[in-house]
Amino acid sequence: MRPLFVPAVTFASLLLAGCASAPNDPTLTLQTKKTPAEYADCVIPKLQGSALNPTVSQTQRSYRIVVPSKVAADNVLEAYKAPNGGKVFLYERHLLASNFMPSSFERAAQECL
Repeated sequence: MRPLFVPAVTFASLLLAGCASAPNDPTLTLQTKKTPAEYADCVIPKLQGSALNPTVSQTQRSYRIVVPSKVAADNVLEAYKAPNGGKVFLYERHLLASNFMPSSFERAAQECL
């Protein structure tokens, strides 16, 4: 029993580490005519209305909105200042069954364009 336990725990750890790592490429890239501040002012109430608890941080050129996930890596929305408004990057981990319809996180991001 002991020889099977170590490989099983190692394999499970590798699977969990893969789920916890943040994606390198954005799930979705959007363009908006709004500034990052205007975009954040629109999207934060929508996320809160969907029972999501966003954490917001800002710099001089961008806003970063993080929504904790119970089953995967946190979902992240970044809005950067661009020449004609803003550029929005969405980083979201989908569960296999939920890939068919946009999540409330993605819908809020698109509604505020």
